[in-house]
Amino acid sequence: MTPKHATTDHPIHEILSRRWSPYAFADREVAPEDLRALFEAARWAASSYNEQPWSFIVATRREPEAFGRVLSCLVEANQVWARRAPVLALGITRETFARNDRPNAAARHDLGLATGNLLAEATARELSVHPMIGILPDRARELFGIPERAAALTALAIGYAGDPAALPESLRERDTAPRTRRALAEFVFGERWGTASKVVR
Repeated sequence: MTPKHATTDHPIHEILSRRWSPYAFADREVAPEDLRALFEAARWAASSYNEQPWSFIVATRREPEAFGRVLSCLVEANQVWARRAPVLALGITRETFARNDRPNAAARHDLGLATGNLLAEATARELSVHPMIGILPDRARELFGIPERAAALTALAIGYAGDPAALPESLRERDTAPRTRRALAEFVFGERWGTASKVVR
């Protein structure tokens, strides 16, 4: 698989420029020590009041029954390609603070930070991760006994980038298309909404 390094407008760390989310995954297992490192990286993410409101449900293809259950929690369009990944995970948020049971408005943000750490560690280990929001939260709750004040929010396909030729044509085009991003001036604002900050002009 040809790497899809980002062409950045300003220098950034190579782990960030190398990170991307393929649809095609190679038929290659992920070593248990690498998986442990990914979740260790997630463990050390920042969170509001150090609440760490994230949990992950993980299954590998070495565990066909568990893997099938996680796979069944994805929407059908994601199942088409994610079934080839060697590891699938669900990202769960606990929606109230453990210390006072009040709503935690930062919970989803903090799951995102933990996932970002996981993606960076994966990239450093030559692994690829494809996060997705297209899941069936109610099915996940039923199959895995997720408690009332927690909710499945995302899923992750984890493995090694594979050959896009094995994908359906529509997905193959996504895996081979150049990576693009909005310019900084389109989202870094200054004096008022929609006006680019002087920092990025």
